[in-house]
Amino acid sequence: MTKKADVKKAAAKKSSAAANKLIARNKKAGRDYEIISKHECGIELRGTEVKSIRAGKVNVSDAFARVERGQVFLYGCAVQPWETAAQWFQHESKRPRRLLMHKREILKLEIMMAQKGYTLPMLRLYWKDGKVKVEIGVGSGKTHQDQRYDLKDRVEMREAQREVSRFNKGNWG
Repeated sequence: MTKKADVKKAAAKKSSAAANKLIARNKKAGRDYEIISKHECGIELRGTEVKSIRAGKVNVSDAFARVERGQVFLYGCAVQPWETAAQWFQHESKRPRRLLMHKREILKLEIMMAQKGYTLPMLRLYWKDGKVKVEIGVGSGKTHQDQRYDLKDRVEMREAQREVSRFNKGNWG
């Protein structure tokens, strides 16, 4: 392989990493739900919504998806109105937005949602190749005890990492 091809590959890898830019992440979903599987899907947006998302005026903390009539809709995702748009072109802040998925994936989600205790929280919103993508997860709710166990595990892991780094630095005394 030539040096020129290596440079092109490195540039392509760097641009693809920059293309998957995170817009917003739902931290509550990781805390409140045990995520079983994740699914990437597109989202149907209006022009003013895309401009507001580019400006970072989006809140996904209460966002969830629901399968209705063979389609998947996103609820609770608040995209703030674009300031300079005329009232005619303006969008509603918390309107339901259709998620774009293959029919097979929608059927799989519908089967999983038929089981009791599962929900579809929105995990993150990000750019991919110039388009806004949504990652939803199939999850079951955590109990308060599960949340405490997760917190305890994170604290133990953090302490272990500190000890390892202290040992590697040579300060083990």
